Amino acid sequence: MKENENILESVNGGDGSPLLPIESLIHVIRGQQVMLDSDLARLYGVETKRLKEQVKRNINRFPSDFMFELTKEEALSLRSQFATSNKDGVRGGNRYSPFAFTENGVAMLSSVLKSDAAIEANIRIMRAFTAMRSFMMSNAHVFQRLEAVEHHQLLMQKHLSDTDRKIDEVLTRLDDKDSEPIEGFFFEGQIFDAYSLISDLIRKATNRIVLIDNYVDDRILKVLTKRKEGVSAIIYTDTRHSQISNDLRRHNAQYPRIEVRHCTNVHDRFLIIDDTVYFIGGSIKDLGKKIVAFSQMHQNPDTILTKLR
Repeated sequence: MKENENILESVNGGDGSPLLPIESLIHVIRGQQVMLDSDLARLYGVETKRLKEQVKRNINRFPSDFMFELTKEEALSLRSQFATSNKDGVRGGNRYSPFAFTENGVAMLSSVLKSDAAIEANIRIMRAFTAMRSFMMSNAHVFQRLEAVEHHQLLMQKHLSDTDRKIDEVLTRLDDKDSEPIEGFFFEGQIFDAYSLISDLIRKATNRIVLIDNYVDDRILKVLTKRKEGVSAIIYTDTRHSQISNDLRRHNAQYPRIEVRHCTNVHDRFLIIDDTVYFIGGSIKDLGKKIVAFSQMHQNPDTILTKLR
């Protein structure tokens, strides 16, 4: 509270007189605390034009770290920060590019503008600069914490954004009627769910369907009737275990032909839809009767097919 009172005293000149709030006239531009020529002119009681003329006559006293001219972009950015306009300088006027004076530049002005009013104003201004610098140093830990909080908020926003994106992807996949699970389990009693999934996969085929299963019967043939026209169907099976021969003849007499090839060196079951391989832990004809796992494999189907015998 005492620090705030000190700042207020510096702004009011120390004697309680109703003077301009100098603290609000100090801006941070290019990483430096500066005051604008128009605000300084008001404090000194002179026209901005006269202040600039005096500075230009003594330009060798104002190197770049004492005074610099605002760019058009800087002036527009600063002008947009003011709610009310003023006909002079950056506050609404655009007749010239404003000069910005650092603390050293303001001190140098006292040697250019030598009136009593200018000297009194300079004292107040220098007190305001000192008070603000002291305030910022005394509260540096607060600013650091605020910066850390802001950084944390940015990280949280990024995390929430990534999370929202992932949720949207999941919801999109759930809403997509053409998508199917790539892995999971069929539990005992889920006969319809298993049948529905296999049927959907069969319908998706555009080129070929290959089933590798040592135990097949007419139920498999019935599922394969759901394939699109022109899609080939091949079953690799151990014909010694499969009761398929008679059923196959009847099927092929009525529906698009299914080819059966003899195979004895495969233990697991695989379903190939075009160029996608699905591992199925149990015979398709028995899905839903016991717990069976299934998953999509990232393998070239031909690497399997070439090993069959």
